[in-house]
Parts: sequence; C-alpha cells; structure tokens
Amino acid sequence: MTDVPAVQAAGLHKSFGKVHAVRGLDLTVQQGEVVAFLGPNGAGKTTAIDMILGLSTPDKGSVSVFGRTPRAAIARGQVAAVMQTGGLLRDISVRETVLLTAAMFDSSRPVDEVLTRAGILDIADRKVEKCSGGQQQRLRFAMALVSDPGLLILDEPTTGMDVAGRRDFWSAIRADASRGRTVIFATHYLEEADAYADRIVLVRQGAIVADGTAAQVKNLASGRTVRATLPPGGPGPVGRTASCRQGGVRRRPGHRSYR
Repeated sequence: MTDVPAVQAAGLHKSFGKVHAVRGLDLTVQQGEVVAFLGPNGAGKTTAIDMILGLSTPDKGSVSVFGRTPRAAIARGQVAAVMQTGGLLRDISVRETVLLTAAMFDSSRPVDEVLTRAGILDIADRKVEKCSGGQQQRLRFAMALVSDPGLLILDEPTTGMDVAGRRDFWSAIRADASRGRTVIFATHYLEEADAYADRIVLVRQGAIVADGTAAQVKNLASGRTVRATLPPGGPGPVGRTASCRQGGVRRRPGHRSYR
C-alpha cells in the first residue's frame, strides 16, 4: 500500500553508557523518496539506521517499516542494506556471492539482472579479493537488490572511494531509484546529498536540526554569523553585543545551523 510510510520513527532515543547517541528523533519517509541523512561523524546517523534496520532496540520511542516492525519487514524481503564494510567472502567470485545471497530467499531476482543493475556483470567471474573497493560496494548493492526490496538503506556507502568509484556507484544507485524504490543513505558529503537526494535530513548530536530540499539545506550550511562587542565609551550601551545572521532556512527549534 503506497499510503503507508516506508519508515515511521517517533521519539527515538538511544544511549551507550553516558553517550546519548540519538535524542528524540522523529522521521517519516514516504514510499519512493530518496532521503539523505547528512551530518558529521558521530552525529548519530548510523545509530538511527541500526534502529530502522532492527539491529538495535530504541531505549525509548518506536519505529516501523512499511507498517511492520523492522525485523518483520526484513523477514519479508522488504528491506535491504548496503553497509560500509563486511559481508563478503574474498575467495569466491562475484557471481557466486550473489547466488549465495539469492539462496537465502524464497523468491529472488535473476542473478544476471541484479549484476547488470549494479554495473558489475562484466566482472561476474572475478574473485571478490581482486575487486576494487568501489566494485565491492557495487557487489553489496547487487546483493541488496536480490530480494527486490521496497526500501534500500545505505550507511556511508562511498567512504574511502575515489571520485570515479563514487560517481559510478551513485550512477547505479540513482538509476535503480528511478524505478520507484525508497532509498535512505547516510553521508557526511554535502555534495553527495545534493546530487542524489530528493530530501536532506540534517543530523547533529543525535537530533534532526533541519529537514528540507538540497537547496534549503545548502543555504543553511552556508550561513554565517558576525558578532561584535562594542568597547566601553563606544556608541550605544557599554559592552553591547550585536550579531547578524545570513542565509536562514527552516530548522528545528532550539538548534543552531550545521557548519
């Protein structure tokens, strides 16, 4: 049902000891959206994604995926993820890796189809250990496509890639998203979010501080604050402080802009 949000999170909190990684996060992602989680390392993006994937349980709050619990949605093949590292056996081929993944599902897409959509059909017989970092990420993407999920989640998928690898990887992702798949990806690259997301959710210290189009969030990120304290004896009240902010955009109350 297209009227059910792909992701519905309400009041999510998650702490690890004294570290409050996610603080009251509210998020709704509609089906067919391409959404970027943008923020610096340590902002809470990966922790939020782990809760959406059912890899960790919120201390407080709730999250549903296509109206189900995350684990139930994953069990039905509705959700797949492309993580930064791991999940690959180095001594088998690219094709064998996807075949092993397909064997885990009752229904799966043809192997050559997902290899083509990931842009790696031409290296199908290559051993995984012989693949570049970018090729290995596209292999993870192919594995994620096997169950034909409605929601694809990517956690910092291009970290460590060179410019060409990032471009090729995102070309494959965007071409697939054009088919109507919902995509959520975490990144700390503003230009990556700008180029490939329909909507950017800006995360800082475990909370969403802005949510809007790429143009709106770029305007926020380029804001500048000028502050001056007048010396004693100057014009106006002694020690008066004045500030001027440039480049405003819709933001969550109580938070400063991300710079």
